[in-house]
Amino acid sequence: MALLAILTLALLTYIALTLSLYALSYLTSPTSSSASTASRISAYYARLLASWFCLTLCAAYGTVASATLRVVEACGVKDAAGLSQWTVARAFKWTMWAATGVTFVVQGEEELRRRPAVFVGNHQTELDVLMLGCVFPPYTSVTAKSSLKYVPILGWFMALSKTVFIDRKNRQTALAAFDSAVHTMHTAKQSVYIFPEGTRSYYTAPDLLPFKKGAFHLAVQAQVPVIPIVVANYSEVLDSRRKVFRAGKIPVKVLPAIETKGLTAADVDRLTTETREKMLEELVRLTELARGQKVAPPADKAKRLDGEARSSGVDAKGVQAVGAA
Repeated sequence: MALLAILTLALLTYIALTLSLYALSYLTSPTSSSASTASRISAYYARLLASWFCLTLCAAYGTVASATLRVVEACGVKDAAGLSQWTVARAFKWTMWAATGVTFVVQGEEELRRRPAVFVGNHQTELDVLMLGCVFPPYTSVTAKSSLKYVPILGWFMALSKTVFIDRKNRQTALAAFDSAVHTMHTAKQSVYIFPEGTRSYYTAPDLLPFKKGAFHLAVQAQVPVIPIVVANYSEVLDSRRKVFRAGKIPVKVLPAIETKGLTAADVDRLTTETREKMLEELVRLTELARGQKVAPPADKAKRLDGEARSSGVDAKGVQAVGAA
């Protein structure tokens, strides 16, 4: 009873602190720069605390839901466990919308109905967990670094919901995990979602880190399509360095599937490059749409434009001037 009372008190204190920070962010007058800063920082920490609460709550729900669905599957309902991550994703979508006012608006959802497939998306910040909550189709699993399976509650849920854990330090176990994923994709028509950048970029402009090839090797090995998912740069909604966390709707575009039937390992480099270029082009377009203004081209695109300009007799300044027009 004493432990329960302590946990209840801690929970109520956490909720009260979150609500107090929200109230402070709304009540602070924006007439001075110091007050405006206090309002922004209060809102940042309020939404941060609310996000952690939603994540823990949904992970706890996911642990129970995943265990239940595994029992249902064992009782004869085929592939019931494959719905685990989808049902938790949708729960997180709506709890976060209610608690923070942040959501992702998806275009091209018809492509999400294809299964199995390898979904690849750009990776910006921790808020991409919410993006998955809004985008995630049924019968899909994420890949994650193996250390996450040992995180209380979240790790339990991920382990029970068919997450593909990758040990990045051990090539043999990583390959074995991909072999297992290929088998599951064929037998259960289970799709996989992978961030090919490998880590969060935290970019404030629309750009991509170099892509790792694992997702594309997996797609070619399984002979399933690659479906790119592009999220507009949302640093105006969340930017931890500037302590910014605002409510908002972030656009997401699901691009047409890129088929891999008949491709071999020799085609992986081309497939990786083609996918990244298509995603980068859409990333710039989506970000411009979200911000209502032109944005500077990513570094690698600027270099290509500069090279093309020089070969046609136009200097770099001319290209920049055209791009800014």
